[in-house]
Amino acid sequence: MAGSPTLLPESRLGATLRRDAWWVELLPAIILLGGFGLYATLRAFEGAFFEWGPYLSPFYSPLIDPQHHWWKFSPALLILAGPLGFRATCYYYRKAYYRAFFLDPPACAVGEPANRKYQGETKFPFIIQNLHRYFFYLALVFLAFLWYDVVLAYNFGGHFGIGVGTLVMTLNIIMLTLYTFSCHSLRHLAGGKLDCFSCATLGMPRHGAWRALTVLNERHMALAWTSLITVGFTDFYIRMVASGAIHDLRIM
Repeated sequence: MAGSPTLLPESRLGATLRRDAWWVELLPAIILLGGFGLYATLRAFEGAFFEWGPYLSPFYSPLIDPQHHWWKFSPALLILAGPLGFRATCYYYRKAYYRAFFLDPPACAVGEPANRKYQGETKFPFIIQNLHRYFFYLALVFLAFLWYDVVLAYNFGGHFGIGVGTLVMTLNIIMLTLYTFSCHSLRHLAGGKLDCFSCATLGMPRHGAWRALTVLNERHMALAWTSLITVGFTDFYIRMVASGAIHDLRIM
């Protein structure tokens, strides 16, 4: 005998048949993304305490016109669009902040606002999300500058040295590199768009690259959060040292 049909909840914000605390999964995104966004905005406009000895904050790299010869605002504002564009258009982050801040939808099988008119990513500003691949290319340029900064962080007055800041910057660039190379766009370029590797030019090397990038891509969410924390902490540490609030411990 057929059972009774399942009644669906009415179409309204938060309506759901789920009995678990689905809203708990929104809290990490709200706290981490919201907190990082507020901190990064304040730091970007501060325009101070971004450099100490061989250390340069990743929020200000590459450092352009720090002496304000032609740019009277914070140097960070000259390069902000690059890393912000890559993070904001990231497939994972889009899922996170669409749910946490736009409630679009709040979670799987949870109702959205009833008066919402879905247009996808076809209208401004959301159509910019389609530029993610190009922001990925730009992110590679920023990675090169950040790796250069890390090399300089081992140079103390012309001599090799290691400080706590050196290690913090090294950990940060490793996490940023892993996050960037776990990007869906790079996996697609390597071979995700191919139906037949053996039929393509350099098919087998591309298959090997695709498999390696797939391993990273499967950890994209964890790398997104970890790299967000390390880049924020790196800037915070350098700011504390540059302002004199703490002293950098010289290890070597």
